Amino acid sequence: MILRLRIGTPSEVVSELRTLIEGQGLRTFLSPEPARPIVAIVDHASADLVDQLAARPEVEQAVVPRGEWRLVDRAFREGPTSVNVGAVCVGAGESVVIAGPCSVEGRDLILEGARICRDAGAHILRGGAFKPRTSPYAFQGLGREGLTQLKDAGESVGLPVISEIMDATQVSAFKECDIDCLQVGARNMQNFTLLKAIAAAGRPVLLKRGLSATVAEWLAAAEYLAAHGSEQIILCERGIRTFETATRNTLDLTVLPLLRQWTHLPILVDPSHAAGIPELVAPLSRAAIAAGADGVAVEVHPRPDQARSDGAQALLPGELTRVVAECRVVGAVLGRAFHAQPQPKRAAALAP
Repeated sequence: MILRLRIGTPSEVVSELRTLIEGQGLRTFLSPEPARPIVAIVDHASADLVDQLAARPEVEQAVVPRGEWRLVDRAFREGPTSVNVGAVCVGAGESVVIAGPCSVEGRDLILEGARICRDAGAHILRGGAFKPRTSPYAFQGLGREGLTQLKDAGESVGLPVISEIMDATQVSAFKECDIDCLQVGARNMQNFTLLKAIAAAGRPVLLKRGLSATVAEWLAAAEYLAAHGSEQIILCERGIRTFETATRNTLDLTVLPLLRQWTHLPILVDPSHAAGIPELVAPLSRAAIAAGADGVAVEVHPRPDQARSDGAQALLPGELTRVVAECRVVGAVLGRAFHAQPQPKRAAALAP
C-alpha cells in the first residue's frame, strides 16, 4: 500500500505515521519525492489498518499497487523519474541513444566504435566485457581488460559507458573501472542475488526484460533493486520469446504506454536484440520513440562481418547516423527534447 500525504504535511507528522505503521510490525519506505511526502508499506496490512490509515487527515490518497512492487510503482512519485548516467539524463522528457558494439574486441576497435558513436550523435557508449553466450565455445569477452578499454574509449570521446554485469563477484571490477551504468541482461533479470549486489553498488542500473518475463515479473525484479537501495533504475524492453521465428525476438511496444501507468521509471527499447535484423532497427527505433520510449539502445560495428558476437544484427556507421537523426525528428514532433551530447573530459585524446 502507498500513502500519498497532503502537500505540506510536517515531517513530524510523517514520522508519527511511520512509527504507527512500524509498530504493527510493518516496514515502510519514504519516497525521495520532494513535492509531497509519500510512504510505502511493503508488507501486507490488515483491512482494519488500511481503513484506519486512509481515514487520517494527512492522507490524501491510499493506493493499492497492481502487483508485488511498491517503490517502483507510479504512485510512489509525482511524475516520471530520470536517471543520470554520467552527464546524460535518461528520462524526464529527453530522448537518448545508447550505441556501440556487442562486445569489446580490442582497444583499437572499441576506440573506432566510440568515435563512430560520437560522430553519429549517440549519447552513451555500450560494449560487453563479460558475455553470456549460448555456446560455451563462443567468444566470452575480454573481462576486466574489456572494461578498462571501454572506459578509456568513452572518456576519449566524452561519452559515459554501460556494460553488462553477470556475477556479483564482478561488482568491484565495475566500480574500480568506473563504469557509469551496470546492465543486467535478459538472462539475469531474475538473478536476485546479483540484483541485491548491484543495488548496493550505488551505480545506475539498466534492467533488461527477461526472455519470457511478464511485465509483473519485470517490475518485481526492479523492486528488488529499489528495495536494496538503488534509486537509479532504467527499464529496457529488448523483445520477448514467442512462437514467431521471422525475427530474433518479438518487440513488445505495448509495454511503453502500459508502463507509463504502472511505474515512474524511465524506459528504453533495444530494437537490435528484438529484431536481430539490421534493416528493421531504424523503423523500430522510430516506433519506440513515437510510442513513448525515453530512448533506444542499438548495436553498431565498424565491420559487422568481422564482429566476434552479434555481427549479423549490428548497424553500419552510416545506418547509426540515420537512426539518431530519425529519432531526433520523431521526438521533436512529439515535443520530446533530444539530449545534448556530453563534452569529453580529455579533449586531447579526441580523434581529429
